[in-house]
Formats: sequence, structure tokens, C-alpha cells
Amino acid sequence: MSELWKKILGDLRNPLFRQGYALMANTVITGVLGMGYWLLAAHFYTSEEFGRGQAVITAMRLFASLTALGFVGALARFLPVSGRRTPEVILRGYGLAAATGGVAAVGFLLTLPLWGETYSVLAGFGPGLFFLGSVVVWAVFTLQDVVLTGLRRATFVPLNNLIFGLVKMGLLVALAGALPEGGVFVSWVIPTALALIPIQWLIFGMVVPRHVRQADAAQEPPRLREMGRFLAGDFPGALSILAIVYLVPVVVATQVGEATFGRFAMAHTLASMIELLAMNMAVSLTVEGSFERARLAENCRRALQRAFLIVTPIIAVALLGAPLILRIFGAEFAEEGTTLLRLMSLAVLPRVLIEVYLSALRAQSRARALATVQIGLAALVLVSTVVLFPHFGVNAVGYGLLSSELLMALLIFGKLRKILKYDETERSPVTQGSSGAA
Repeated sequence: MSELWKKILGDLRNPLFRQGYALMANTVITGVLGMGYWLLAAHFYTSEEFGRGQAVITAMRLFASLTALGFVGALARFLPVSGRRTPEVILRGYGLAAATGGVAAVGFLLTLPLWGETYSVLAGFGPGLFFLGSVVVWAVFTLQDVVLTGLRRATFVPLNNLIFGLVKMGLLVALAGALPEGGVFVSWVIPTALALIPIQWLIFGMVVPRHVRQADAAQEPPRLREMGRFLAGDFPGALSILAIVYLVPVVVATQVGEATFGRFAMAHTLASMIELLAMNMAVSLTVEGSFERARLAENCRRALQRAFLIVTPIIAVALLGAPLILRIFGAEFAEEGTTLLRLMSLAVLPRVLIEVYLSALRAQSRARALATVQIGLAALVLVSTVVLFPHFGVNAVGYGLLSSELLMALLIFGKLRKILKYDETERSPVTQGSSGAA
């Protein structure tokens, strides 16, 4: 057996890497199937419908994530130590995310004329109601992967999204003739709703009961007030990151035509998938940091090493092969998206440092520092993008992201080094249900 194979097997016995690799595998599967999905969409639908579908899906994900994204850090932080209150924590997260997203979606639909011609397809009771339902569904869908990760069952996530992606692609092709306008969005939403049923059965029927049984019954789980204090610091920062991920593309959609946005969105989506690889290991780090605070520094060092080892060659491929990758979708995609894909891919390198630092802060419940870094990063990205947009068009998103993340990585580097060198050896490892984890 080769040394490499031994190392991989050793990594898989470590929950930090097993969870991180499962989420990275999920990103790869999602990325490959996503490319296939949008390639089929470009072939079977007009360029206008392609761009319109991208824009509506982006808006749906924006509103669904208003609260859902804010709960990602909290669920990863507190689910490992929630014990008997685990079902309550999950259901509260689902309910608040769905309710907040639904209210935001209603506000969006009531002000639809302000959002440009691209979103006029949602006018009317039927399309509006379907969009509202899709926001609620996507809010829960967003959180279910985090729930599985927080309960150390991230290995189920890739299988779920593999099936989801294949069904989505099949429905996309099936609707091309029957629903040439709107087929892209419908083919995205229906499989999402269907995927909720088996995964929620898995979570509440198998994973949660086992997690509760394994919890230390003598220890009190974290209280709502404690989680509320964490959210008070983490949630504003999470909203700021949401602005980078989803609001920026929505704003771009209001400024350019549907066909142009479709080409922008394809490059943006591919680069975002590379960024997700860095974030996946960081989420696993938050979970393991909550289980075992004494090994936080060691886990941070390992997460950084593995993340850079994995994303660096992928970034190199994106930098060198961006024109060829995008040309699969058409010459116009390569012409308009190559620079953006390269800039956003390069920005993943400093993002690895930022994400590991943020995950360490979450594991330590340092909510104020979390908010400061996230809000600062979002402000840098948004301001630089707005300033540069008149000069560089959609490529301003890439220039703004790269410059902002480089600056933030430099600002937090000294504090990250301190975390990497410091182990809380005076603390005993935290078990499930320990109040010390909070």
C-alpha cells in the first residue's frame, strides 16, 4: 500500500478531514453536475432564457439565504453540543430561515418594477406564488447540509446532491419543449422540493436520535440566550457575506442585459465553486472545534494545509484553462467571462486564510470579532465593485473581490498566526451536551 493511500486512510479516520473531504466531494459533484446543467440549458434554451433563469435563481437564493446563511455558523457551532435539544435547534433554524426569506420575497415581489426588466417574468399571482414557495424550500434546503455536517454526518451530503443534480438535469431537458420560458427555474425548484422529503426523514428519523442518545445526559446543552448572543454577533457578518455571494450578482442583473448576465453568471458560478472548497474545510473546522476546543490550533493548521493542497492546483487549472473551460458553453462565454473567472479563482487563495480564521472565531464563540471581519470584507468588496464597475464592467466584481480579500487576509494574518500557535490545553475536550462548549 502506497504512502499516499495510507495518508488518505489516516485522514478519513479523522472527523475533521472526513467531514471536510465529504463537503469538498460534494462541491466537486455539484460543480460537475452544475456545468452539465448549464451546458444543457445553453443548448436547449435561448440565451435570454438562460440569463433570465440564472437571474431568477440568484434572486431566489438571495432571499432564501437572508437568515439561512446566518444560521450556518450557529448550527455548525452549537449542533455538536445541543444534546437533547438538537431537534428544537434544527426546527427553529428551519422556521426562522423560511419565515424571514418568505417575508423578504414578498417585499421583492411587491417592488418588482424597481428591479428591472429581467425580473418582470415573476409578475402575476401564479409566478409570484411559485417564487415565494421556492424561497421557502431553498431556505430549508440550504440548512439541511449544515445540519448533517454539524451532526458529523456530512458523508450523506454528496449522495443527496448527486441525486438532486441528476434529477434537475433530466427535468431541464424534459421541460425544454413544454416550457421554453421558465423551464430553467422550474427544473431547479421542483427537484429541490422533492429532495427535502428523504433528507428530513434521514435527519429526524435516524441521525438526530442517535446524536441525542450519544449525548452526555448529565450536561446541559447551550441555552437559547447563549445562542442568541452568538447570533447577534455572527448574523450581521453573515448578512454581509451574503451581500458578496448573492446581492452583487442580483445588482449586476439590474445593470446588464439577460444574455450578458448569463455569461457573467456562468463564470461567477464556476469561480464560486472553487471558493466553496475552501469554505467546506472551514465549516468542518467549526464543528470539530466545538467538539474539541483543546485541539483547535492543531485542527486549524491541518485545515489550512489540506485546503491549500487541494485548491492550489484547481486554481492553477482555472487560471490557465479559463478560456477553454468557458468555451464549452460558447465563444461569447469565453470572451466575456475569462478575466472574471481568473480574478475570482485567484481570490480564493487569500479566502482560505480568512475562512479558517472565521471558523476558529466561531469555535471560540468570538461573535464580535466575527462580525467585524465579515462586515469589513463585505464593505470592501461592495465599495470597490461599485467604484470599478463603470471602468471594467462585470470584471469589476473580480477586481473588487481579489483586492478586498488580499487586504483582509493581510489585516487578519497576525491574529490568525496567534490562533495557529495556541492550544487551549488547559481545557478538557468538549463532549456532546457539554455546557463548556458554549
